[in-house]
Amino acid sequence: MKGRAFFLVIVFLVSLSSCRNNTKKSDEFRLAGSDSMYEAIVPDDEFSSDISVSFSSPIEIANLLQMLGVPFSQGYMASSLDVTDLASGFDKALALGILGADLGYLNIYEKTGNSIEVLSSIRKLAEGLNVGQYFDFETIKRLSLSKSNLDSLLFLSIDSYNKIDRYLTENNRGQLSSLIIIGAWIEAQYLATQVIKKHPDDLLRDRIGEQKHFLNDLIKLAGPYCSIDKQFSGLCSQLNQIAAKYDDVKITYSQGEPVSAPKDGGLVVTQTETSKVEMTDEQLEEIIDITEEIRNKLILN
Repeated sequence: MKGRAFFLVIVFLVSLSSCRNNTKKSDEFRLAGSDSMYEAIVPDDEFSSDISVSFSSPIEIANLLQMLGVPFSQGYMASSLDVTDLASGFDKALALGILGADLGYLNIYEKTGNSIEVLSSIRKLAEGLNVGQYFDFETIKRLSLSKSNLDSLLFLSIDSYNKIDRYLTENNRGQLSSLIIIGAWIEAQYLATQVIKKHPDDLLRDRIGEQKHFLNDLIKLAGPYCSIDKQFSGLCSQLNQIAAKYDDVKITYSQGEPVSAPKDGGLVVTQTETSKVEMTDEQLEEIIDITEEIRNKLILN
């Protein structure tokens, strides 16, 4: 299975009005296949073609929280994650995703001075995976310290992750790229579910409910490796624990109004969908609890 995981897409430009209409995002993520350390794995036919999924990225979640007036909290960060203790490529890739989500959160709230420590950890992880050359640390650090151009800072951060993903995919290490996606999703899910405990909001509630479909794709992504690797087996079990809490959450979609936008001298028309999420308070509470439990286990490892 080949493709590219377009990690942390630039969705911070999505307007609040479109969010208020509960528009389902259509950003495409093409998830990569087996890592070289699993050369014996031959995925089933189901996984022989690209899996395309869409989800609310960490940057989108952070942007939504800021637009809703939710105050920044350092307490949401994965501060207990000590990257110097991580030995395996599995742990490093998962942590790279988690800290990437934290970096997006910091940058959206313009806490760029706080991001230097996170950037240092990301650099160690990237170098440990032999992909440090694809992360423009010095430029990102300079922009963070100067607070001069948030758009450029976000773009460079995203572009660095995309370059890492392309390199891993093209060198038969796409497994690590998949772990980055899983780590980023878990951290963004944690951020959203922690915030809603203190700042209830219907839009944020819907975003959390909509993660049911993307979580199913994450489980499919990890599936070929669940039975042969101890670490992946544990991760698969954890993803399934979260999915079990979504079992009775219902999501229905209906066609929305087409959206037209100029592009390259022409006009691009995009068909949108609106979603309706049916999730009880009890279901939401269970999702919050299991997400917190699993995320905290991961950052303590």
